[in-house]
Amino acid sequence: MNISDILTLERTFADLKWASKKRTLESISHLLGDQIATLDGKELFNALINREKLGSTGFGDGIAIPHCRLANCTQVTGALVRLATAVDFDAIDQQPVDLLFVLLVPLQATDEHLQILATLATSFGKPEFRSNLREAADARAMYQIAIA
Repeated sequence: MNISDILTLERTFADLKWASKKRTLESISHLLGDQIATLDGKELFNALINREKLGSTGFGDGIAIPHCRLANCTQVTGALVRLATAVDFDAIDQQPVDLLFVLLVPLQATDEHLQILATLATSFGKPEFRSNLREAADARAMYQIAIA
């Protein structure tokens, strides 16, 4: 599975302004809940927060990949977010996060979940990929970089 299979331009956001990890997860949950008919923003937020309690999804190098499995999620779905100002995300390298890829997966999609997490880790592990996303002019440019 590729990023282009799960990301849309409508779920790519540039320069959002949230002040904390909790506010970031809450706000993106509501944005996605408003866009995807089967998802409830409050339920999504709770699932993402519960996942964070197991351990931070802060990947390092300013990247976080918050993810969860949901009963009412019908297909693997992603959202790409660039924050205007990095926030503390309890990342493994203690660096604040400014790029997030939110991954939502149906409960039964265990293999797909692991495959796309590996794909995301590989992509975001590349300094050039991260740099290009950070320097992109807008969400459309970010989307094009992510799916290339």
